[in-house]
Amino acid sequence: MSKLYGGIEAGGTKFVCAVGTGPDDLRDVVRIETTTPEKTFAKVIDYFQKQAAAGNEIASLGIASFGPVDVHPESETFGSITSTPKPGWSHTDFLGTMKNALQIPVAFDTDVNVAALGEQTWGAAQGLDTFMYLTIGTGLGGGGFVNGKMMHGLVHPEVGHIRIPHDLTKDPYPGSCPFHGDCLEGLACGVAMKQRWGIEGQKLPPNHPAWELEAEYLAYALVNFICTISPQKIIMGGGVMQQETLFPLIRKKVKDLLNNYVGSEAVQENIDQYIIPPELGNRSGILGAIAMAKQI
Repeated sequence: MSKLYGGIEAGGTKFVCAVGTGPDDLRDVVRIETTTPEKTFAKVIDYFQKQAAAGNEIASLGIASFGPVDVHPESETFGSITSTPKPGWSHTDFLGTMKNALQIPVAFDTDVNVAALGEQTWGAAQGLDTFMYLTIGTGLGGGGFVNGKMMHGLVHPEVGHIRIPHDLTKDPYPGSCPFHGDCLEGLACGVAMKQRWGIEGQKLPPNHPAWELEAEYLAYALVNFICTISPQKIIMGGGVMQQETLFPLIRKKVKDLLNNYVGSEAVQENIDQYIIPPELGNRSGILGAIAMAKQI
């Protein structure tokens, strides 16, 4: 029997758990509401223990976690969620809890880095060594690869918390981020959209002025990333990006803001293939977790 691998995509709203080997073999996918660490972890552990009891022996587990998290293996708190705005989850030992309960090898990284791995392995970033993956949903985060390696450094990328222009006359909304107010996440995440407009972004019509403003904020961010990281491709997922009118708006605004400065055909002529949705859809994270588990 071929080896099976476990994956956890841990978000602030829900945890997705699955076993399998890849896009054509992803089985028993379950979604667990994110409540307290104790209750959520208990359900996750129960899921994998039941898989093992049913004969689905799992060789290793990959965890894609919301953050901030400690991604440095030499650190005493490696695999922990650190100073997260998610109430009750700060300083939670995620990796250690899973390792102790399941007694199998466990790999751990940020949800966005792992989603990027999924896209590099089976999706839109195949063959690329430097690219970005962003998710715009309840929160806003980003990660990816530089020179073939996941983005790590002092900590890990916190692209949702960069500062972008905020015209308070045009947009008096103060921002939703509990740490920074009107950083990128504070202005452009799903929570910000709901607070600003009084309704979830997914329920706003395509011609609502919310989308022009959203595209402007996201375009400012992408221009910063293009000019600093020089990604070969930018992949954008998450619930907010399900509004199809957003991609054309963002692409146009990015070109306008760059003003012919970046001399690459990818931006100048083929931007429709440069700023794109994930090829794996909403499975990038869980498949990335499986891919990471296979690397142990």
